[in-house]
Amino acid sequence: MDKSSLQRQFTLQFWKGNRITFFIAITAYILQVFVNLMISWLLQQFIDVSSGINTGFTLLELAVLSLAMIFMLVFCAVLIYFTKPKFISKAMRQYKDFAFSELMKKGISAFSKENTSVYISAFSNDAASIEQNYLLNIFNLVMDSLLFVGAFAMMLWYSPSLTFAAVLLAFLPIAASLAAGNKIAEAEKEVSVKNESFVSTLKDSLAGFSVIKSFKAEAAAIELFAKTDRTVEETKCRRKKLGTVLQMLGTGAGLISQFGIFIVCAYFAVSGKDGITPGVVMIFMQLMGLVTEPIGTVPEMLANRKSAAALIDKLANAIYSNIRDEGKDVPAVLNDGIELKNLSFSYDGKEKILENVNFKFESGKSYAIVGASGSGKSTLLNLISGGNSGYSGTIAYDGTELCDISSTSLYDIISIIQQKVFVFNSSIRDNITMFRGFADNEIEKAASLSGLSELIAEKGKDFLCGENGSGLSGGECQRISIARSLIRKTPVLLVDEATAALDKETSFRIFGTLLSLDKLTRIIVTHDLDENLLKKYDCVLVLKNGKIIEHGRFEELMKKKEYFYSLFTVSQ
Repeated sequence: MDKSSLQRQFTLQFWKGNRITFFIAITAYILQVFVNLMISWLLQQFIDVSSGINTGFTLLELAVLSLAMIFMLVFCAVLIYFTKPKFISKAMRQYKDFAFSELMKKGISAFSKENTSVYISAFSNDAASIEQNYLLNIFNLVMDSLLFVGAFAMMLWYSPSLTFAAVLLAFLPIAASLAAGNKIAEAEKEVSVKNESFVSTLKDSLAGFSVIKSFKAEAAAIELFAKTDRTVEETKCRRKKLGTVLQMLGTGAGLISQFGIFIVCAYFAVSGKDGITPGVVMIFMQLMGLVTEPIGTVPEMLANRKSAAALIDKLANAIYSNIRDEGKDVPAVLNDGIELKNLSFSYDGKEKILENVNFKFESGKSYAIVGASGSGKSTLLNLISGGNSGYSGTIAYDGTELCDISSTSLYDIISIIQQKVFVFNSSIRDNITMFRGFADNEIEKAASLSGLSELIAEKGKDFLCGENGSGLSGGECQRISIARSLIRKTPVLLVDEATAALDKETSFRIFGTLLSLDKLTRIIVTHDLDENLLKKYDCVLVLKNGKIIEHGRFEELMKKKEYFYSLFTVSQ
């Protein structure tokens, strides 16, 4: 998909079900432009009538027209009050909702390679810039452009000669203003990039707050924060300076044009050329202001709009990058098993984390993956779960290569329980069901199997867990993670050190429950070499330096007295 098509998908969200509201708001702005021009004309009429010149209108008639114009301005303001904020709000909501829904379509493999600060910046700082510079600028651009055209037309109607002089006076400042405006888009994009770095530093500092405090690294953290903060603020300062230069050029253009046209108008009025009256001199000055104001503002608005469009492109490119071709849909069953053939993997393309792994996990059986730290246990489980597609060899579910299975189908087959648990700031029920409609008896069963029954009895299913589970203990969060995986009843359960935050007794009970479930393929990475639990597994896989060096039942491995025997003995 080309760049313009990507951007169009996102900009279309501004208009869905929103066109009528926009039409009413923009109509109000057009009426407002007409009224402003009429007020200029009325000013000319008042001055000339006051000077004793017959304009064809009486003061009473002009007063009535003035009241009508005031009424029209109030009417326009009311229309804008009710429609413009509504349009902007709906447009931004639909834009962000669409972007987030597209982001949620990415697979774990694609997302794990990315810097989340890109998205945090896009949905906060960049979104604010898009609202201001892309959407709000539509109304300002329309109004200023119409004022420019309308005022210019009136100037031609009053005096083509004076209008020609005004164009000559304004030409050079306009050219200078347009030239400066081209640099705004680049500066705005640079601000976005630097803001990503700032957000990333802030996020890391808050996530690692306890580590910073325990290692007394506050000074280093403050220095790092100050450095990134200074960089982003200096970039924003440069952007503001460019905007100021552009505004000054526009203001200069207006002053040059207004003073120049005032001198020409005065000459024409004194010499009696083209029938220039005092009222015409005054309206020309006012119309010249309506013409020169857009000269100063429109180039900056266009540059800002271009920079906002670049931010939309940036988000679209981020969302649609690192996406593999979606595979086919397959049934949510595992009849035969998961087979690994010559599976190898490296994060940096040099050091192999896994090397020529060959094994078949049979359907319905339970497997423990053990080994020393860094042996490749978690990496193996991550690959089986589709967490990274950059492997060589084969991972086949019932004979179908993992990369050929759609993400939706894969996540219907597997559930994952990880050591690091994510908990929404919502109820225990919502965190177990992940906001899906499960029956109460299913929730209760999953809670019982995961050891959550006591917590629910004490606090209730509607207890709010707090931001990232701050209202619960680490063990309670982990039980929620286990319950949410069990309630889905997928044919495959992948577990990565899931009971590390639980006490030994609770851990033993939960693992015992998992291992007693029927018709469930369980692949469990564990550091807990408990004899009574290990005996329950159909097979124990032993990893060392990225290779399966032993596998078999616990008793068989102990009789061999090889690496596993040493590993188990040392752990006791």
